Formats: sequence, structure tokens, C-alpha cells
Amino acid sequence: MASAIPLIGGIPAGPELLIILLVLVLLFGANKIPKLARSTGQAMGEFKKGREEVEDELKNMQKDNDDDDAADDEDVADAADEEADAETETEKNA
Repeated sequence: MASAIPLIGGIPAGPELLIILLVLVLLFGANKIPKLARSTGQAMGEFKKGREEVEDELKNMQKDNDDDDAADDEDVADAADEEADAETETEKNA
């Protein structure tokens, strides 16, 4: 029975992490890595903030839609009550 070997491993640890850090230092220089990490963190924060705003807007739209549906249901119920009252008046007059 053959076992599956993943082509891509999990989170790098040990020697793999050291090699990645060495390549980063060679590419960007030791002085630019903290700036790069800071700007990446800020970008992720902005992305999260934007995502939360979109989620809030979608929730508000859903709530408004549900409120409109409830108001429509009340209008239908009011119209039915008025129609029943009109029929009762017609029967009394006949």
C-alpha cells in the first residue's frame, strides 16, 4: 500500500527557517527587514479594518432588508384587517 507524501510541507522550522532568514538578510539588508515587517503589519491591519467595514455594511443591509420584509408583512396584515372590516360593514348594511 502506497503512502501519500505531501509535496509542500508545513511551517518551516529549524534549518529551513535559518535559510529563509539568511536569504531575507541578503536580499533586503539587515536595516530594511524591520521596516519591511512594520509595513507588512500595517498593510494587514488596514486589510482587516476594511474587511470588518464590509462585514458591518453587509450586516446592516441584511438587517434593513429584514426590517423591510417585516414592515411589508405588517402592511399585508393591515390590508387584510381593513378588507375584513369592509366586508363586515357590507354584510351589516345588506
